[in-house]
This record gives sequence, structure tokens and C-alpha cells, in this order.
Amino acid sequence: MTKKQIPSTTRSDYRRNGRKKKTKSQKIILTILIPLMAILLVIAVFAAKLFAEAQTAVEDSYHSIERESEVNVNPIEETVSVLIMGVDDTESRNLGSARTDALIYLTIDPNEHEINMVSIPRDTYTEIMYDGQVQKRNKINSAYEVGQEKAVIETVENLLDVPVHYYATFNFDSFLEIIDALGGIEMDVPVTITEQNSDGKMGQIYLEEGYQTLNGEQALALARTRKIDNDVKRGERQQLIIQAIVKKALSIGSIPKLSDAIEAVGSNMRTDLRFNEMLNIAQSGLEGSYTFNSHIFEWTDFDLYGASMVELYPDSVDYISHKLRVALDLEAEDERDQEGYEFTSNRIPEYAY
Repeated sequence: MTKKQIPSTTRSDYRRNGRKKKTKSQKIILTILIPLMAILLVIAVFAAKLFAEAQTAVEDSYHSIERESEVNVNPIEETVSVLIMGVDDTESRNLGSARTDALIYLTIDPNEHEINMVSIPRDTYTEIMYDGQVQKRNKINSAYEVGQEKAVIETVENLLDVPVHYYATFNFDSFLEIIDALGGIEMDVPVTITEQNSDGKMGQIYLEEGYQTLNGEQALALARTRKIDNDVKRGERQQLIIQAIVKKALSIGSIPKLSDAIEAVGSNMRTDLRFNEMLNIAQSGLEGSYTFNSHIFEWTDFDLYGASMVELYPDSVDYISHKLRVALDLEAEDERDQEGYEFTSNRIPEYAY
């Protein structure tokens, strides 16, 4: 496999000629779906006590990583990218090592008020990168075991041919505690399911089909289950759950609940975003509603040495990479960005024969 050129984290000279077309999009209330604390910080501005708590929580969670090139973007004026990692290791599970159970890449454009978002299936078969070298080919969720956030960032940059400006890593504890602190979230459960709980005990969570309020354990079960569809659909459900968390956070008027949510975020997160950078990203949403574009890979599955793998069709990866690079001003628009264009994969795999 030919090694891709990982893009610089500096801005490209490309500038869009006119406003980008908005297809298959929907309005959201504020600027960013995740990281969740950025949304909470906007609300916190209006209460000095919460503002101070939020600042302390974010600063305590700050964790820088060694990067080959310095990130040079201004989140107030330029499009930034954020890689969200959900890891499956907690104190109660005591796995000894962690893998990324959720992996979401997004771009936030403060000028066009547009967010592009894509979930990367955890079983995606790809090159695992670390220190600029291919370590192995495996499921993308194994990259965290190789070199934590640094390896995941390099692997995603290599796969999608895009830069990762910032990252935020959450564990299951934060997912549960945030939702419980907010009093639960409203979700439409597609089918009746029985799932394990956050400690891995089977048959502990039972959800009936239909619209309902979910607590942290129930929402986690819905986010993680793989019984009702597939790995790609699972990523779509996780995006819907994230949106539900944000809507609930924005609708709550209870200062104690928001304070508890901020505390949960700070104690269960690592990020290289500083408080002021988060605040700048979030505050841009006060200037107008954002459009949310969700991208979905076309894929197939195959078995390798007895393990089930997901292969993202190469032309599907190229198409979504193009959309993300255009959003980041790293690539010029072409016929794929014209109104009415619909991408259809040729379904030619590289590995799944």
C-alpha cells in the first residue's frame, strides 16, 4: 500500500470560490456537537461559579502530546479539526490496556458556520502508524494500544489524508456520569435489546423499542450494542446520542446539574485543547446556527485469521477525504462538490477478496 502524504497542520492557500453547497445537512442549536464541555462552557459564561469550575476542569484535563509539526490554526477565524476518542478502559473494568471504542473526526468552520463529521468504524482494517512509521496492519481501534493518542492521531491522518489539530479522549465513566448528571437523555430506541452493563456483566441492561429517557448505563448499552445492525450503523447511533447529550445540556436550567456534568468531563477526559481555545470555538456559535454535515463510509467486511474486519472502500475514503480537505481549505472544490452530486462507490476492495 502506498504511503500517503500526511498534510501539514498549517493552512492551505486554497480559498473557496463562493459559499460551499450544503447537502444532506441539518441545523443544530450551537456550534459543536463535541467535545461536550465546549457547549457547557458557553452556558457557564453566564454564571461566574460555573465558569471558574469549567476553567479548572479543562485545565486539569490538559495533556499535550509530541507532534512533528506545531498546530497553527486560529479557531476564531479558521476551520479547525478535532478527533474525538472514546476508550473502553475504566478503573472498574481494569482491562490493563485500552482500545478506542468510538472514533469521530470533525471539522468546525466558524465563518460558514458548518460542521463536517465522520465516524470511523472501530474494526476498520488499516495501517497503524506511530512516529511516522507503519507499525502493522490491524483494526484501527488497536492503535491506542500502540501509542495512545499519538498513534491514533497519526493513524487517522494517514487513513483520511487530513490533519488532526486537536484531540479529546473520553472514557466510559465520563459518558455515564455526564448523562446521569444531566438527568438522562431522550432517545428513540430502534429495537428491543438486552445488553451488558459498563462492568461487562451480560444481560444487565434491557431496553424496549420506542422513544424514552435513557440513563447513563442505558445510553452506553445503546451506543455500544452490535447486535441490531453493524459497526457502521453503530457509529451513526453514537452521533445521535452525542446530539441528544448536547440538546439536553442546552435545555437545562439547573446550575447544580451543569456543575456535576462539568466535573464529570474534567475528571474523565484528556485533551490538548486549552480553555480559551474551547471557549473561542464555542462562542462562535453565538453568532449564528451551524449546519451539520454527516458523512458515512461505504464498506464491506471480511475475515482475516479468524477475525472480522471492516474495509472502507478506497474510493469512499477518497471521497470523504476530499470533502474534509475542502472544508479545511486544503483542496479546491471540483465536480464532486456541485449541487445534486451523489457519490456511489465502485465497491472495489483492496483487501476483501
